[in-house]
Amino acid sequence: MLGVIRPTAGRVGALSLSSAYAHAARCNYTGLRTLVTVTDRKSSPVVPKGPSTLTQPDAASTVNTQSSGTRAIVHGDWVLFHPVYTPEELRSVEVLHREAKSFSDKLAASLVKLSRWGYDFVSGYKHKEIPPGKDMSLAELRKEGYLLDDKQWLSRILFLESIAGVPGMVAGTLRHLQSLRLMRRDNGWIHTCLEEAENERMHLMTFMTLRQPSLFFRALVLGAQGVFYNMFFLCYLVSPRACHRFVGYLEEEAVVTYTRCIQEIEAGRVPEWSDLPAPQIAVDYWRLEPEAKLLDVIYAVRSDETTHRFVNHSLANLDQKNDVNPFALREPDMHIKGKKIAFERNEAESYLNESRQLLQEEAEKRSADSRT
Repeated sequence: MLGVIRPTAGRVGALSLSSAYAHAARCNYTGLRTLVTVTDRKSSPVVPKGPSTLTQPDAASTVNTQSSGTRAIVHGDWVLFHPVYTPEELRSVEVLHREAKSFSDKLAASLVKLSRWGYDFVSGYKHKEIPPGKDMSLAELRKEGYLLDDKQWLSRILFLESIAGVPGMVAGTLRHLQSLRLMRRDNGWIHTCLEEAENERMHLMTFMTLRQPSLFFRALVLGAQGVFYNMFFLCYLVSPRACHRFVGYLEEEAVVTYTRCIQEIEAGRVPEWSDLPAPQIAVDYWRLEPEAKLLDVIYAVRSDETTHRFVNHSLANLDQKNDVNPFALREPDMHIKGKKIAFERNEAESYLNESRQLLQEEAEKRSADSRT
């Protein structure tokens, strides 16, 4: 990580205890993670009474212990690095589309459209424009299929997020195995792929706090995940470029979906979610304000999907075998990712050179500081 991340925006994630202190000192982090000594040396271990805490998972904070006799609290989510957005960044996202030019691009775009049509057909979703001048109540609009209610929105989001976490894990796994077989470095691609997979999983964990799906819904996810994982696995073996392009187009659709959801909430058409507080897991993960609402969470999720859109379209523009991942060190902020569909290969090279220059300058500054 470069030491240029702002306290309220950038990329945060899990750090070792020693490196966390050094990193926090360099970057002037405030309020991102509380780290203190785990226990007082003179205190004896505290043995909790009742069921073991190891059997009580807490999705909001994997580790959050505060007992008498301890001075230490490690509070936060032990996750990979991920973006944290400023309010301005959250609202700088635009719905964009990359024109498919090559045959593989057109195939990828067509498969995404087919997948969306299939899911819309099975779920009965139809995005129908409300006729102008038609005076209908909210209940009538929902009954006629013009609007989704909160349960329909949630079911749609849960299903999509359970599938969206697959591509990054498949790509990361295959690149990891390839690195082992060829006994060479992967040039930073693995981490970005795994970050994407975990980020999508955190979306699912967040919305799962609103409702537990039925057994039938879970069975649908199981079947869809099994089919999609194996198909994407085989396709990635054949053409990683086409797979990243596919994910880029898939994320375009995700941005469209969350943009519509935001518009519906702000228009008062999903009143159940208008003043619903943000789940604690979301507050921790995206470093939201304590009084944040679910709408703020959806803004953050949309920004994440915009990041995946930008990153995957950019990766698809690179030489899959030889190019270094330009986002291994840092990523552009949402003022770029939200308004630009991707970096072309020459732009990615310039961005990588800029990142290396920043890293070199930071190393020289630390070296100079250590001598003074």
